[in-house]
Amino acid sequence: MQSDQYSYIPILMQLILAVGFVVGTIIISGKLGPKRSSEVKDKNFECGIESVGNARIPFSVKYFLVAILFVLFDVEVIFLYPWAVNFKELGIEGMLKMIVFMSLLLVGFFYIIKKKALDWE
Repeated sequence: MQSDQYSYIPILMQLILAVGFVVGTIIISGKLGPKRSSEVKDKNFECGIESVGNARIPFSVKYFLVAILFVLFDVEVIFLYPWAVNFKELGIEGMLKMIVFMSLLLVGFFYIIKKKALDWE
């Protein structure tokens, strides 16, 4: 039982080192960095365009829908890579499972095309 607890010491040391590095870097950069402030430097800046009006403008839901769909199809690629690497070992069973996966994905893709979720107005 005690040897199991000792096996977590390297993980704890790595966690402490990572957190310490991040905190140390933030503190040191704050102390060593330049502290010159001026009216021009403190102004809001975005793409060279002067900001006008309220920053809390509502976005279209389509913007978020496209972002979620991008993540969905990006995750699909993550599942395709290990399958392609292990294709020979998986055999016909792996091929059938991938056909089912891709079929479900294509059904969803055709559904969003039918609903015109990707048409930008």
